[in-house]
Amino acid sequence: MKIAVLSDSHNLLRPEVLDRLRDCGAILHGGDISGQDILDRLEELAPVHAVRGNNDGEWAARLPLRAEFELAGLRFCMAHKKKDLPADLSACDIAVCGHTHRYDETWLPAAGGRRTLLLNPGSCGPRRFVQPVTMAMLTVGPDGWNVSRIDLPHAAGESGPKPGTDIRGQIELVMRETRKGRSPAEIARHAGMDAALAEQIARLYVTHPGVTADGIMTKMGL
Repeated sequence: MKIAVLSDSHNLLRPEVLDRLRDCGAILHGGDISGQDILDRLEELAPVHAVRGNNDGEWAARLPLRAEFELAGLRFCMAHKKKDLPADLSACDIAVCGHTHRYDETWLPAAGGRRTLLLNPGSCGPRRFVQPVTMAMLTVGPDGWNVSRIDLPHAAGESGPKPGTDIRGQIELVMRETRKGRSPAEIARHAGMDAALAEQIARLYVTHPGVTADGIMTKMGL
């Protein structure tokens, strides 16, 4: 059985993602789905286990912040943010989280010589600056299971800030103008900067209270 593990689609289902979901027996989504239509499309392809992310609005009220379930003989725990997972993950085979847009596999020791995989599939949605676009695929068979990282192609327009861009200055500008109540589109128009870049900076600033310009650069992978 193949189980696709996605997160942070942010209202985008790439054709390359859909192609990989067609022969899956289940789909896990770690939150920041950002639209019921995305969830509906996934549910057309396979049964979906999903949790609510910090960017999922009222439409996602029925989704849990944390889910624990068994699938293909494996015990799962899933939350959008790592901090919302249980402190003790020893009862799980696989714990899934998202939010950072960065792929990660970390093996945690558990009782009896077992190990728990803490898996962040990264983001398969809009590319965040220079970070890769990724998802994960679990393959479960009679001899056990394994996880594979999938790196997805992205368009040239998603290649991140152009060389020579004063990205720190643009981050500070977006932070300052966001505090004044201006929308990312307004900021981009008045500053002559890329609208998608302004929107992503503003989202990071709004969804991470207290974050600094340096903190945003770290989240951008710069």
